Amino acid sequence: MSFNTTATRKRPMSFDALAGQGFVVATIKSAIENGRIAHAYLFSGPRGVGKTTSARLLAKALCCTNGPTPTPCGECDECKSITEGRNVDVIEIDGASNTGVDDVREIKEQLMFPPQYSRYKIYIIDEVHMLSTSAFNALLKTIEEPPEWAIFIFATTELQKVPATIQSRCQCFRFRAIEEDTIATLIKKAATEDGIKIDDESVRWISKRARGSARDAYTIFDQCTAFAKENITFEKIKTELGITGADELQKIFESAINGDTVSALSMLRDLFEKGVSAEGFVSDSASYLRDALLVYLGIENESVLYNQKEYYNTELIKSLSRCNIELTLERFLSLYRNIRYSLAPIYEIELEIARLKDIRSLLSNEEIIKRLENLKTALVEESAKVNPSISLKIDNASEYKPTQIQQATLTPQPQSVTVIQSTPIQTQQPIAGEQNTQHHSDTKEVQTEQQPIVSAQNIQGNLVNTDITKEEQMLSILSKHSLILSRTYKDKTDMKFENGECTIYLATSYALIEAHKTDNAKAIKDALLTVYGFNGNINYVVSAPTRTAENAAGGAIKEIATMFGGKIF
Repeated sequence: MSFNTTATRKRPMSFDALAGQGFVVATIKSAIENGRIAHAYLFSGPRGVGKTTSARLLAKALCCTNGPTPTPCGECDECKSITEGRNVDVIEIDGASNTGVDDVREIKEQLMFPPQYSRYKIYIIDEVHMLSTSAFNALLKTIEEPPEWAIFIFATTELQKVPATIQSRCQCFRFRAIEEDTIATLIKKAATEDGIKIDDESVRWISKRARGSARDAYTIFDQCTAFAKENITFEKIKTELGITGADELQKIFESAINGDTVSALSMLRDLFEKGVSAEGFVSDSASYLRDALLVYLGIENESVLYNQKEYYNTELIKSLSRCNIELTLERFLSLYRNIRYSLAPIYEIELEIARLKDIRSLLSNEEIIKRLENLKTALVEESAKVNPSISLKIDNASEYKPTQIQQATLTPQPQSVTVIQSTPIQTQQPIAGEQNTQHHSDTKEVQTEQQPIVSAQNIQGNLVNTDITKEEQMLSILSKHSLILSRTYKDKTDMKFENGECTIYLATSYALIEAHKTDNAKAIKDALLTVYGFNGNINYVVSAPTRTAENAAGGAIKEIATMFGGKIF
């Protein structure tokens, strides 16, 4: 006697035996009991969940000698002929091989004749989404107004490819993927009936691997039975099918994350020598990382996890961040898509495993932006501490709107300069850049014969607060006009009054552009008049800074340089 696969032997013979489709079964049985039988049905859902089986059960329920009945007897000639596939009035058509309009025309010609033996003439078209557009159009009129004895039952795994005009003429039923617990029960029952021993871990692996398909589960079970004979264990499955166990993945990932790359790559090489495929390892690794993410989030339901919770080092997982795990999972998912085009898939896997030692440094774009915002805030606050007279706010800085840049012709100026006060010595006020004069031996004292633009009394009267230095007064006045201008003036390298002119040495070309803007130039001129009593020509020169960048950089700048592995020059 020829061997029948488990999927064939275990095909449900009644609606009550159909696993995991309670809504579909209840609706169809109710419709049959109430005599509300439609002329067209459309069954959709994943593979191996009972679509074609339900179509045959519906055909038996309608054509049974005792029917129409929701519980066909299965003993009459009608039921047996449908089960064996020899009923001439129940026609099963493969949509994948009968896709043309000529095939539909043949169906329409057959509909002209009533059924020969059965109560109805039933057409079961499997994989109906494979029909051509012309074939679908040819069916429209037929399924909308068929003969009273004709019933169409369509089955498809890709509902989105079925035209809306077809769906609107059918009663649509969506079949669900079968739950893992239900599949595990089916496998245990099949093993018991066949006298085969199978451990719980093997049952769990088969039910997970089936991904909601009873047919896939039975197929895997038959394969395991073939090499394990009457005793199926998970160790035999791993050895013969070349799969990676969760315990092996745990060791590899722990070693790699803890920096022991040599051991991780050695274990990886052993797996490949045992016959584990590159695609299989990456797929199992992605499932492992997905479970690690769920464990990190506190989800410990074993029906949700692909592997048992005991295979995950909770302490190690909690030492990582959610972003670390998510980005690593994303990298392995991308790796699975890319290895099919790789010249050496194993090398790419080894590279990805080696990179796991840096998993804690992985940051998402959102996290990088957040950290930069925090550093920006810290930098602004630090600047405010350096000069309390300036109130630096990010919001105000964002409101700055640049005006048209005024072009300037620059003349060469010496790099080494001194600051000469243009007001009378009697004021005894410290001036900007005074400390720089200590480093130049050729500095000349200011002669009292120099005629200031305004008297010392007028200068003193123009000061808002005589307790602060002239430099702080300048910054205070300029900050009211523009924070950027205030910062530009503060970062100057030097300033000197000479021959009735004021020369300001700026640190960068950008500062020069800012200073030459019409509004900014006027603000500087007014500030010099208010603070120093100077009302002459102002020259701007780009000069190298006299202070070192290392000393000028604050803590926030150093943190940015450290974060991106840069240096301060």
